Amino acid sequence: MSGKSPDRDPARPSPIGLYDRPRRPGVTGIEIVALALSVLWLAVSVYIFFIAEAGTGQGVGIIVSMMAVFLPVAMIWVAATATRASRVMREESQRLQAAIDAIRQAYITQQQRHAAGHEPSVTKKLDEIAAAAKKTETALATFSTSRRDRPAVPLAVPVEPAGDQGLLELGTPAEALSPPLSNEDLIRALHFPETAEDTEGFAALRRALKDRKAAQLIQAAQDVLTLLSHEGIYMDDLRPDMARPEVWRQFAQGARGRTVAALGGVRDRSSLALTAGRMKQDPIFRDAAHHFLRLFDRMLTSFEPEASDQELSALGDTRTARAFMLLGRVTGTFD
Repeated sequence: MSGKSPDRDPARPSPIGLYDRPRRPGVTGIEIVALALSVLWLAVSVYIFFIAEAGTGQGVGIIVSMMAVFLPVAMIWVAATATRASRVMREESQRLQAAIDAIRQAYITQQQRHAAGHEPSVTKKLDEIAAAAKKTETALATFSTSRRDRPAVPLAVPVEPAGDQGLLELGTPAEALSPPLSNEDLIRALHFPETAEDTEGFAALRRALKDRKAAQLIQAAQDVLTLLSHEGIYMDDLRPDMARPEVWRQFAQGARGRTVAALGGVRDRSSLALTAGRMKQDPIFRDAAHHFLRLFDRMLTSFEPEASDQELSALGDTRTARAFMLLGRVTGTFD
């Protein structure tokens, strides 16, 4: 078995010169050419003004002579300095572009590893919770048919009533024996646990999964959030405009159009464009999205009459509600 981790990409060589400190070159070809031209010009000037004209007796004025000798030399060095500066700027621009490309590649790799590392763990945890909920339902259904003063009767055999004691009907669903799901637990479950150590979040999720309707919505929300994460869309990154509680109430009571347009408060153009494209191209995603929207609408209709304004605001800030706002705007639910 290889000791190399399968979820890690092979090491990629970094661009040459990306992390080392830039070195200032010493004497380059530009300085050598400029120096050679300067020496050549000075030699020609000395020959013309001090040797060739020495016998004529018609010397040039001292100021004109000095300008004629040194001005070309100065222009040569100005040109050499500008050429060197231009080359240094090109090299720095190439280094900067390489650094930007490396940072972008590292960010994409980190996002892919983050999605690949967290989605299976969350899915596995939810599967374990669902299995535990099923075991709990079976145990409750079994123990509900027993009596403390006599041994348990098999489920297939009806229990005869004793005196005025009422008959407990067999086949009573476990959810009917469980206490009703509180609004607080429903809201906390629809937000999903923050981390693997979020014991309160997992406890609320476990209680919500015992409720059949809540469990259906949670499963549909999990499917949608997983599919959106494949496009790099995460609900924690969205910052939608929060709608007032009365807008949620109007939507739950059947209002549509401009009255409830505030529910489509997601303004992230990238997320909207990616979601709309996935809706058009992927029929599985489209079916999952419409199924989730129907279940959320149904839940909101039953949740709104007994919910306070504060609870409606808390519901609108959950990850599930943000997915509803995003998909609702893409599908035109709020139009």
